[in-house]
Amino acid sequence: MSKLFSPIAIGKLTLSNRIVISPMCQYSAEHGQATDWHLIHLGHMALSGAGLLFIEATAVAAEGRISAGDLGLWSDQTEAALARIITAIRRYSPIPIAIQLAHAGRKASTQVPWEGGKSITPEQGGWQTVAPSALPYGADDTPPLVLDAAGLQRIKNDFVAAAQRAHRLGIDVIELHAAHGYLLHEFLSPLANDRHDEYGGSLENRMRFPLEVFEAVRNALPDDKPVGVRISATDWVPQGWEIEQSVVFAKELQQRGCAFIDVSSGGLSPLQQIPLNPGYQVPFAERIRRETGLLTIAVGLITEPEQAETIIALRQADMVALARGMLYDPRWPWHAAAYLEDQVDAPKQYWRSQPRELKTLFKQ
Repeated sequence: MSKLFSPIAIGKLTLSNRIVISPMCQYSAEHGQATDWHLIHLGHMALSGAGLLFIEATAVAAEGRISAGDLGLWSDQTEAALARIITAIRRYSPIPIAIQLAHAGRKASTQVPWEGGKSITPEQGGWQTVAPSALPYGADDTPPLVLDAAGLQRIKNDFVAAAQRAHRLGIDVIELHAAHGYLLHEFLSPLANDRHDEYGGSLENRMRFPLEVFEAVRNALPDDKPVGVRISATDWVPQGWEIEQSVVFAKELQQRGCAFIDVSSGGLSPLQQIPLNPGYQVPFAERIRRETGLLTIAVGLITEPEQAETIIALRQADMVALARGMLYDPRWPWHAAAYLEDQVDAPKQYWRSQPRELKTLFKQ
């Protein structure tokens, strides 16, 4: 058996293999509600043979959407729309389902990517953004409103309420989005947080609000519900958030019952300089795993089965996550299993599709 296709437990949940489908924004919701596009897209991914399927970054409040097309989970209407999708997936696929709960902070209120992705004002159909400090992401963006004590409590409550809705929907794993320059990451990074109260300044203070949100969510859910966090291990900008601080943050999360760390990077500043190469973020996941013992997910330009197998075999990470690679090849786990001479789950309706020379590819 290959290491990539060996099972792994996240708490009491066992995944059949170490392949994770990353949360990928589709910008195709209507008023935060999942649509038929999500039924097609997530249904497609649910038949891939991966070990875990993440629903895209899902806003905990309308103001927390990146764009007006973002998926949300803040109301009975958004919950019901997502319930329809999950019910359909459960009928035909045993794949465990995760969700990434998010608030975009100062990076909210933008066009969808295929329309340019630029920040838009309330007068242009957008909305007022909020953040730790009145520092816009782009020089021409409308400055965000600074969150006061009431605003912080409201957002904390929004995360908790969304997590409880996700639990009611039967979602297996919950991840909090503290990466890519969105709200929780903004509190962590000194490039976006220049507060002078207990939520700014020192590393301890900058971590305070994200840790409070995690604790609130963790305490609102059953003990056996895995709750993890996606982080940006570095901002790729001098004087910004970096790997040493990420290790400290991961240790603090670990003490509070964090089940895993999903390790990405960047997104906080347009000044970032990212040295893109295959698996460029894997060393961050490896270091966090080594120094904390937490389960880690490596993500970022992981495209080849042998590459993924090596990451797991060398214990650089416990799982690997694919995003664009899965969009391009939704049967990537099938092809990886064939390459590694292993087996993968597939729906009975597709069993006849395996090539004759791979007649044992699908588990039956």
